[in-house]
Order: sequence, then structure tokens, then C-alpha cells
Amino acid sequence: MKRFLSFLVLGFLIFIVACTGGQRQSGDNGEEKSAGQAGPNELTEQEKEQGWVLLFDGESTDGWRGVNKEHFPAGWEVVDGTLHCKGSGMGEAGSEDGGDILYDEKFSDFHLKLEWKISEGGNSGIFYLGEERGDWPIWRTAPEMQILDNERHLDANLGKDGNRQAGSLYDLIPAKPQNAKPAGEWNSAEVMVYRGTVVHKQNGEVVLEYHLWTDDWNELVKGSKFPDLNPDWANVPKEGYIALQDHGDDVWFRNLKIRKL
Repeated sequence: MKRFLSFLVLGFLIFIVACTGGQRQSGDNGEEKSAGQAGPNELTEQEKEQGWVLLFDGESTDGWRGVNKEHFPAGWEVVDGTLHCKGSGMGEAGSEDGGDILYDEKFSDFHLKLEWKISEGGNSGIFYLGEERGDWPIWRTAPEMQILDNERHLDANLGKDGNRQAGSLYDLIPAKPQNAKPAGEWNSAEVMVYRGTVVHKQNGEVVLEYHLWTDDWNELVKGSKFPDLNPDWANVPKEGYIALQDHGDDVWFRNLKIRKL
């Protein structure tokens, strides 16, 4: 009898541990998360201690506005815990009240993380160190980490050596390895900027590194399309905006967070 009671108590303790310390909790969008881990658009306690802050809380557009605008454009919406650009089917011409959006704070040295999902045949991008100059689109002043459906969009086969594919420094440096997931699946992206050194990570892997304001950088830019659009393009500012592109296609963003370095 004593042995039976011991087994009974042991079984009860295992059940309690499974239901508390080892339990899984439901996160946003019905996704599961382990206890102690953050769900979509949340920070872990460790991230908070390290200085990470959310740029998007999954519910509001606080902190965001249109490029060269004072309001948040109707071409974007918050849906199911994501920032969603509603595809217009008109490419960069965009919808009537569309256009790129930016987070209304400038950053210099930083580590940015986010997740993106693109529609079939879709195109978008992540701009950083951008400026607002008159009515210019922000791509005329800012480097861009490309977002693309590599399987269907024409840009995947344009440019040089794949430098317009997902994760690339658009029209300048290809992402290698090219590890983007197909349209409709979530990809993780990271941009690290520190004293002119810039690193792109895609789905957990470093895919490129470059150095701003160097002779090599100036030569690289000379061979691109950007000097014809802005002769001063190579002089990327030391501090600027982070922006998300409306290229006329459906694209979703979540888990946008940043840490100043």
C-alpha cells in the first residue's frame, strides 16, 4: 500500500509540473509559445533587460506615419497582429492613400529585428538610415533590405548576381546564401548598423556585410542606378528613419523590435 501511495504522489507531482512549469501557452494569432517565451509582438524579460523595445505592439499604429505625411495612410492596416500593406495591384503607383510608412524616430547605431511575409509575386522592402527630402520617396535616400517573392517576381532575375532578391542590399549586394522562404511563409530579417558597418541577416543567417562611407562603398554605388536618381545617394546619413515599403503588393510585418547600440 505504501509503495502504491508513493507512486500515486509521484504521478501527481509530475502532472503538476507538466501543467505549470512545462506548460505551453497560446500566443497571438493562435500560435503556441513555451512558458517564459514571448509570443508575436512581445518582448521576453531578457530582451527588456538588454534594451530592446517594440516598434509595433500588434494592435495599434502608434509611432508610425506615412513618409512625407503626418498621418498613417489608409493603404495600410493592422490585422491579426500584423502591419499589413494592402496590395493595390498598381506597383509603386500605390493606392490612393498608400505609400511607404516610417517609424517616427531616427536611429544611428542599432540592431533591428522583424518578420515579414510576402504575397505571391510580391515586392517590398525595409529601409534604414532614411531621410525625408521634399516629396522624394524614401528609397532615393536610404539603403534597402529587399523583400521579394523570388520565385515569381521579375526583379529576382534583374540587377547583378541576384542583388535584387530577398535579403539583398537592393541593386548593390546579393544575399548569400539565398535562404528566403516561399511566398506566404514568414521570414525573419535583421539589420545591424554600427559605426558604418552594416550586416543583413535572413532567417538566422548572415547574408551580407558592407561598410558605409568607404572608397569601396562609393565605387559600389557608382555602378548602380542610384547616382542617376540622387547624385548624393552614397552619402547615407549617420542617423535616419526605418521605413517599410508599399510596392503595390500585399505584405505583412510583425515582431518589429529594435535595440540601440
